[in-house]
Amino acid sequence: MNKILVLGCGTWGSAIAQSLSNNSHLVTMWHYDEDKLLNFNKTRIHPNLLNFTFNSKINFDYNLENSLSESEIVVVATPSSAVRGIIAKINPFLKDSQIIVNTAKGFEDKTLLRMSEVITEEITIPNFDNIVSLYGPSHAEEVINEQPTTLVSASKYINIAEKIQSVFSSGILRVYTNQDIIGVELGGSLKNVIAIATGICDGIGFGDNAKAALITRGMAEIIRLGEKMGATASTFSGLSGMGDLIATCLSKHSRNRHVGESIGEGKSLDEVLNSMEMVAEGVNTAKAINDLSIKYQVDMPISNAVYKILFNNDDPKKIVSDLMNRDLVQEKNN
Repeated sequence: MNKILVLGCGTWGSAIAQSLSNNSHLVTMWHYDEDKLLNFNKTRIHPNLLNFTFNSKINFDYNLENSLSESEIVVVATPSSAVRGIIAKINPFLKDSQIIVNTAKGFEDKTLLRMSEVITEEITIPNFDNIVSLYGPSHAEEVINEQPTTLVSASKYINIAEKIQSVFSSGILRVYTNQDIIGVELGGSLKNVIAIATGICDGIGFGDNAKAALITRGMAEIIRLGEKMGATASTFSGLSGMGDLIATCLSKHSRNRHVGESIGEGKSLDEVLNSMEMVAEGVNTAKAINDLSIKYQVDMPISNAVYKILFNNDDPKKIVSDLMNRDLVQEKNN
């Protein structure tokens, strides 16, 4: 039994907390909005999760210092844009024995840092490296319904990864380990842009042939960039690579695929985002991947096309035509 603090009460943070509590761990949840936190505690209901009730053993506490002092593991389940801020908040109370588990996917604006890099920058404890990124094909809606789900616990240090593997694994949640934290974070973040692309295809009315091509060639782009950034190519054939890519591109639960589908139907990006209560990380990641492709001089035509559609208002059908009429080349895996 472990004492665990979950930072963030979104759908994924709530699903994780529920799974951990059902697994007999002592779970406390924190949310930046104290009123919402009090409401969760009172009603035990999450507005964005149907037929869901928080386990009665889950505790809700707005006092970060108090919650941290009693926790062995800290789960960061906020949007990527909030990661630096929340780590800065907990930094004064953090102990070198605690493990931080990051579930946020994406890159920080301007710095283009991965989430574990952002966390490392904000922690002032000398040589603190107890950081795990927990990624994989995992929709909250399925986890709360106790449907079989697999994740990967990634850390530079195998003993830390194995600790989180042991804590999070249960009869319905199977966790693997991987020491390639760069590859795991890149796979789990970059796939969101390809999911937007497949959603655009759905919105336009294209079929399975187009989506299969986007998923396959999209993965080739991810591998090209990943290797340039220090990742191992084989990581992308795993859960946080191809596994997460398939789930996000094809699922009805995918926020990023929904964004793309709405764009393909003719809606503006502002219209789509204003209608959503939850964050679609792929939108900001599309900005980052465009900058990263330039920085590392990697050819990423699909990802760059998504950027042009979202931020330059390019016509999706014309973009697809441009992609289809590129110079003919030999197929390669990277």
